[in-house]
Amino acid sequence: MAKTVFDVLLERIDDDVVRTKEFISGGGPKDYPQYREAVGNVRGLEACKQHVQDLAKNYLEEDDD
Repeated sequence: MAKTVFDVLLERIDDDVVRTKEFISGGGPKDYPQYREAVGNVRGLEACKQHVQDLAKNYLEEDDD
């Protein structure tokens, strides 16, 4: 099955989450505000991922009609 735009977006989001988590776990944040910003980015990316998954599900369900 060919990749859809949803698949590509989800892969990119997952890559960003992994990179940000590696930044956090590798001691990248220099202070607490930078740590909070990185954690907030992960939360935001996870929310975006859920939105893309919901859109993909709705799009595929409409396609079946």
